[in-house]
Amino acid sequence: MKPTVADLVKELKLNVYCGTDLDSREITVSDINRPALEVAGYFTHYPKWRVQVIGQTEHDFFSTLSESVKEERAQELMQPETPAFILARDIQPSQPVLATARRRNVPLLGTKISTTRLISRLGHWLDNQLAPRKTIHGVFVELFGVGVLITGKSGIGKSETAMELIKRGHRLVADDAVEIRRPSEEVLVGASPAVLSNMMELRGVGIIDVCRLYGAAAVRPDKRVELILHFEHWVEGAAYDRLGFDGECQDILGVKVPFVRVPVAPGRNLAMIVETAAINFRAKAMGLDVAAEINQRITDAMNQSKDPTT
Repeated sequence: MKPTVADLVKELKLNVYCGTDLDSREITVSDINRPALEVAGYFTHYPKWRVQVIGQTEHDFFSTLSESVKEERAQELMQPETPAFILARDIQPSQPVLATARRRNVPLLGTKISTTRLISRLGHWLDNQLAPRKTIHGVFVELFGVGVLITGKSGIGKSETAMELIKRGHRLVADDAVEIRRPSEEVLVGASPAVLSNMMELRGVGIIDVCRLYGAAAVRPDKRVELILHFEHWVEGAAYDRLGFDGECQDILGVKVPFVRVPVAPGRNLAMIVETAAINFRAKAMGLDVAAEINQRITDAMNQSKDPTT
C-alpha cells in the first residue's frame, strides 16, 4: 500500500495551506524534486510526479518575477499528477501559488524545518515507505547488535529458542511473520506486522506479550537483517559444514545475506549455538576469520611436511 499525502502530513507534522482528499492522494516514488530550473522557466524534464520542495532560493527568485509570469509559472508547476508541494523555512505561499493550488486541488504544505533537513527526513521516510517488501516465516531477534533471522519448519523450535535468548538478555523483533523491506540497495530491515508486535506464540502456552512479561528492553521495533540461521532436522550421514568454509548466502529482495544451516537434534543447546553464530559473525566483520586461519595453519603444516630440510 502506497503512502498518502495525509501520512506525510502526519509524519512530518506539516501545515496544510490548501488541499482536499489527502487520504486518497498517493505518493508513488521516493525521489524528491526541488524545482529551481522550473521556477526559472525550464520545464522540459520536469518530474511532476514527485513531491516538490520549495526552499528559500526558489521562493526569492519567484518573488522577483512579474505578476503575469508568476501566474504562468504557477500553472505550469501545479500539475494534477504532483502529490504535493512543501514550503520549507516557514515560507508563506504567494497569492498566485495559493490560488493556482486551490484551483487545481494540489496540496500545498508548509513547515519550519530547513530545506536541507526537510529533504533528508522526507527522503528517508519515503525510502522506508516505498521500499520493496517481503514476508518470511521465522523468528527475528537481535543478539550482540546483530540482526539474526531464524527460519525452519513449524515446530522445529524457533520460538522456544528465541524465548531462551530473550531470557539471556537479547531482544525480540518479530515472531512467526517477519516483514522485510529493502530501504536501500544493500540493506534489509526486518520488523513485525503491527498486529503481532511484541507477541510470541509458544505451543502449549499460547500467545504471550514479551514486552509486558520481560520489559521494554526485551523488544525492539525493527533491525537490519544481517544473518540467517536455518534450523533443520539432523539427518544421519548428511554432510554439514563443520569448519565454516562453505559461506552460503540467501537472496532476499536482491540482497545476499549470510546463511548458516543449523542441524537440530535432541540435546543440542540451540540458544548457545545461535549466540555463538552471532558472535562469530561479528568477529568475521572485524576481520577475525577462524576458518580461514585454520585453513592457513593446515596449509602451512602440509608445506612444512613436504620440505625435506624440516
